[in-house]
Amino acid sequence: MADSKLFLGPRLRRLRRDRGLSQTDMAASLAMSPSYLNHIERNQRPVTAGLLLRLAETYEIDVRAFAAAGAARTGPDDLAEIFSDAMLIDLGVPRYELAELAHNAPSVADAIARLYGALKEADRHPSLATNGDARTLVTPENWVRDYIQQHRNHFPKLEQCAETLGGALADPLSVTEPLRRRLKEAWGITARVVAPADLGNASQAYDPERRLFELSSLLRAENRTFALAYQLSLVEFSGVIERLVAAAAPPDQGIRHLLHMSLANYAAGAVMMPYGRFLASAEEHRYSIDRLCGEFGANVEQVAHRLTTLGRTGARGVSFFMLRVDPAGNISKRYAGENFPFSRFGGSCPRWNLHAAFQIAGRVITQLIETPDGQRFFTVSRTIDRPIPTDLSGGLLAIGLGCDIKYAHRLACADGIDLSNPPVTPVGPACAICPRVDCPHRATAPAGRMLAVEENRKTISPYPFVSG
Repeated sequence: MADSKLFLGPRLRRLRRDRGLSQTDMAASLAMSPSYLNHIERNQRPVTAGLLLRLAETYEIDVRAFAAAGAARTGPDDLAEIFSDAMLIDLGVPRYELAELAHNAPSVADAIARLYGALKEADRHPSLATNGDARTLVTPENWVRDYIQQHRNHFPKLEQCAETLGGALADPLSVTEPLRRRLKEAWGITARVVAPADLGNASQAYDPERRLFELSSLLRAENRTFALAYQLSLVEFSGVIERLVAAAAPPDQGIRHLLHMSLANYAAGAVMMPYGRFLASAEEHRYSIDRLCGEFGANVEQVAHRLTTLGRTGARGVSFFMLRVDPAGNISKRYAGENFPFSRFGGSCPRWNLHAAFQIAGRVITQLIETPDGQRFFTVSRTIDRPIPTDLSGGLLAIGLGCDIKYAHRLACADGIDLSNPPVTPVGPACAICPRVDCPHRATAPAGRMLAVEENRKTISPYPFVSG
C-alpha cells in the first residue's frame, strides 16, 4: 500500500449505491468531505490504507476482496461464462481484460450480461425475437434478481418500517392473530380461509371491493402467516414500496409487478422476523434454523431467506448466500448477502451436495467447499416442503445456505467439525468455465481449452484438457 496507489473509484461508487447511500452520507461515515469522496470515485484520488480500514470497520467488507475484486453485480466469472459462448470464444478475450471491465466499468459489464441473457432467451423462445420489442427478451426473474442483488438483498427503509410494525404486533405465542387483527382494525380487511375450489389456481387472493382476503385451506400454517404479513405489507408500506419500484425503473409492467411483489415478500419476512429481535435471537441460538423457526413461527425457507438480509450498517449478522432448487436442478431462488460465484446462466456445481439433499430428505447436510480462487465456504443443505402439499413426485425442493468459512465457528451446525483442518470439497462455477482439470463430474468440455483426449487412455474426467 505504501509503494503503490489503489484507484478503486468504480468499486467504491458501487458499494455506496448498493448500500443506498448518497455521497454526503458515505463521506460523513468515513470522516471525509463529499468533494474528496467524489474525487476518489472518479479515480482522481487513490484509496489510502486508512480509508480501506475505515471502509472495513464501517461497512464490514473484506479489504482484500474489495481491493482485488470489488462488488460488481456482473463479475469476471460471469463475463468469462459469457465470453466462453461459441459466438465469442474465437475472440480469445483474456481474463485480465474481463476483470478490468467488471471492476472499472461495472455498468457496462451489467449491460453485456443483460444483452447476453436476452440472446439466450431469443434462442429458447424465437417468437419473442420477432415482435419488435427487445425488452421482451429480458426475463422478469433475472431483472428482479439483479436488482435485489444490486442492493445485496437489504432494503433499509423497508426494514425500518417492518421493524416498527413487527414490534407493535409482537406476541409471545404467535404473530398470526395480531396480523389478522391489524388487517381488520386498521384497514377494514377481513381475512378468511376458504376451500381450494373457491380460489381456482390461486393460493391467496385479495378483493379490494369487498375488502376480503382469502387464503387456501391447503396452505401450511407458516405460509398462512406469511400470506397475512404479505397482504398487510402491501397496504401498510404501499408508499415505500412504490417509491422503491419507481426508483428502480423496471422496463415494463410485468417486471414492475414482479418487483413490487418481491419487495412486499421481503417486507412480509421482515414483519414476521423484525430485524433487531431476529438478529439477537440468531446470535443467541448461533444461527440454528430450527430454533429460529420455533421462535418466530416461520418455516425453514422463510428463516433461511431472512438470514441473507442481515446487512444493516452497524448491526450485521453472518453474511449468507442461499439457493433454492428443484429435483431437476432448476434454480428458483438465488440470494446473497455474501459474495459467491453463482453461475449466472447455468446451474450449480454437481460436487456441491445441495442436490444430494433429495436423496436423504429431511436431513441436514453440511459441507465445506472451496472455489477455484481459494475461497472457502461452510454450507448447509436440506429439503423443504412446498407451500401447498402435493401428491405429485418431485414435490420437494432443496435449499443451500452458506457463508464464508471464517464465520463457521459462530454456527451451531458447525459444532464438532475441525475448522482448522477440515476436509474440503473443491467446487466450481458452470462446467464450461470451470478451470479444474481432473474433475470426474465435469458435464461439458471447458470452453477455450485444448482438449487432451487420447484414444488409448481414458481419464477420470470425460473431458481432460491442457491447463494454463
